[in-house]
Amino acid sequence: MATLPGQDLDHILTQTRDCWAAVAGSRIFITGGTGFVGKWLLESLLWVNDLHDLNIGVTVLTRDPRRFCLQSPHLAAHRGVDLLEGDVCSFDDPHGEFPFVIHAATERSFPPDAQHPASTFDLDVAGTRRVLEFARAHGTRRLLFTSSGAVYGTQPTDLLHVPEDYPGAPSTLDAASAYGQAKRVSEFLCTMYGRRYGFDPLIARLFAFVGPHLPMNENFAVGNFVRDAIGSGPILVKSDGTPYRSYLYAADLATWLWTILVRGESGRAYNVGSDEAVSIADLAAAVARVAGPGKKVEIAGQPVAGKPALRYVPCVERARVELGLRAWIPFEEGIQRTLDWAASTTVHG
Repeated sequence: MATLPGQDLDHILTQTRDCWAAVAGSRIFITGGTGFVGKWLLESLLWVNDLHDLNIGVTVLTRDPRRFCLQSPHLAAHRGVDLLEGDVCSFDDPHGEFPFVIHAATERSFPPDAQHPASTFDLDVAGTRRVLEFARAHGTRRLLFTSSGAVYGTQPTDLLHVPEDYPGAPSTLDAASAYGQAKRVSEFLCTMYGRRYGFDPLIARLFAFVGPHLPMNENFAVGNFVRDAIGSGPILVKSDGTPYRSYLYAADLATWLWTILVRGESGRAYNVGSDEAVSIADLAAAVARVAGPGKKVEIAGQPVAGKPALRYVPCVERARVELGLRAWIPFEEGIQRTLDWAASTTVHG
């Protein structure tokens, strides 16, 4: 799999330039390093590390080191990277101190079954607890947990942007809320462990994103639309196209996460995403427009008259005011960069 575009990595470096002195010479432990978020964090970290000789070491927890080496050989073979084989719920501790921990691993959502009647809930919470036990035993000073906007439950249709102090939550009677419930419990555990054992917990509540490495065959609308755009058929919207989302480009996502890790306030949650609301239908139209003339959009469903559109759009005033963060990469430029990368990797991958 290709490395990230240099312009994206340079962008991250430019926007995080004041962060790296605090991390230089340290060791970082990362879970979820093989996923979308983890790959962006790893590539940007190693890019900055090499350019400025920061002597940062990173240990990446992975279930399958061999697969990681095949998919991302440029990361796996880097002199600053150690791969630790294991599951997030039961891995063996590496030796030494890790002043910084990033817990970005998460279980993919799946329906309850006989083996997992609570769906992803038990696995997600157990994984967080195991990482926290690791942090308290290895001299961790700051721990970043990538949570989710799902902790707010269903966003009221009259609330245009959901803030961090919104008191809503997923219903405990909703069997489909396992993911959001697990993130809420994990945030609580991070807060309590940090208070008890003296490290700083930082909570990043992630919303929706666009960018290289985003899966194109899973439940990510923009990833599916990009896949359709570089194919021969139309861009297919499987719903009625009315829900609203917002899309932060992944280079900005990485910038926000590094900034929160280093400069965020201990025990505080930050929404991470764009506050520019876009309907799914308009998202598909934007992808078609960026892809070029002739690309069509087909919408499978029909809007229900009088039914308000669902929303999943954050308020990001806290990150903007406290940390100086914003969406630097415009929405359609982010789509263009993603399309260019996907087309390149399809041709050369």
